[in-house]
Amino acid sequence: MIAGNKSNVNEFTVEGFTDSQQLRYPLFIMFLSLYLVIILSNLTIVVSIISDSHLHSPMYIFLCNLSVLDISYTSTVLPKLLIMIFTQHKVISFVECVAQLYFFMSFASIEFFLLAVMAYDRYVAICRPLHYSLLMSPMCCIRLALATWIGGLCNPVVHVVLIANLSFCSSHDIDHFFCDVSPLIKLSCSGTFSIEIWTYVLGIIIGVGAFMLTLMSYVFIIHTIINMQSASGRHKTFSTCASHLTCVITFYGTMICLYVRPAAAYSPDKDKYFALLYIVLIPMLNPLIYTLKNKDFKNVVLPFFSLKFRWDFDRLL
Repeated sequence: MIAGNKSNVNEFTVEGFTDSQQLRYPLFIMFLSLYLVIILSNLTIVVSIISDSHLHSPMYIFLCNLSVLDISYTSTVLPKLLIMIFTQHKVISFVECVAQLYFFMSFASIEFFLLAVMAYDRYVAICRPLHYSLLMSPMCCIRLALATWIGGLCNPVVHVVLIANLSFCSSHDIDHFFCDVSPLIKLSCSGTFSIEIWTYVLGIIIGVGAFMLTLMSYVFIIHTIINMQSASGRHKTFSTCASHLTCVITFYGTMICLYVRPAAAYSPDKDKYFALLYIVLIPMLNPLIYTLKNKDFKNVVLPFFSLKFRWDFDRLL
C-alpha cells in the first residue's frame, strides 16, 4: 500500500445494524430495555449480597464481582450504541474508540480470570471441604478478586497500543456496532501480522490458560461427585456448581465463535450477532442462572419485593 493512501484518522463512523429509519426507534427501545434489564438484575444481585450477611461467603463475593463486571462491560458499548441509534450520529472519535476497545478487552480478560477463580472456589468447596475456610478466607477472596481486576486491566495495554499506532486507509467506516479488534484491523493499511500474532499469544496465555485451570477444577469436581455413595448427595453437590458451569459454557462458546479464527475469516454480519450475544445475552442470563434455583437469593430478594409491593399497594389505597 503506497504512502499516499494512508491517513491519520481523528474519528470513525460506526455502521451499526441498519440505516433504516423504520427500525430506528424499535431498535432503540429494544436495546434500552435490554440495557435496563441488565443493569437492574445485576444491581439487584450486588445490593443483595452487600446488604445480607448470609451472602458474605466466597461464592457470593465472586458472584458480586461478576455482576459488577457484567454491568461494566455492557456499559462500555450499549450507551454509545443507544446514542448513535437515537441521534443517527454514528461518529466516534479515535480516542473514544481506543478507550472503548481497551475497556472491552479488559473486562473480557477479567471474566476469564474470574470464572477460573470461581471454578477454583467450587473445587475447594467440593473436593477439600475441611480446608475451605482456610484456603478461601475473606482475605484470600479479596486478594483473588483484586488480582483478577488488576490482571485484566493490565492485560490489553500492549494490544491496544499496537492498534492505536496503526495507519488507517481512506475508509473510516467500522462495519460493527462498536470498536472491536477485527473491524479495526480490517481498516488498517499497515501490516497487522504482529497484532494477529499478539492476539493469538494473548489468547493462549489468557484464554487457554484460564480455560485449562477451569477444566482441571471440574475434572476433580466430577471425579469427587462420581465417587459419592449417595445419589441425592451427588445431585446436591453438583447443583452447587451447575450455575457456574452453565456460565462457563456460554461464555467460552461465544468467545470461541467470535475470536478463534484467522482474520481472513472475519464476517461482519456474523460477528455482530455473536458479539451481541456476548455483550447483551450473557450479562442478562448470568443473574437468572445464579438466582433462579438459589434458595439464599430467594430468601433475600423475594421478601424485599413482596414488602415493596405491599407498600405500594397500601399507598394506592
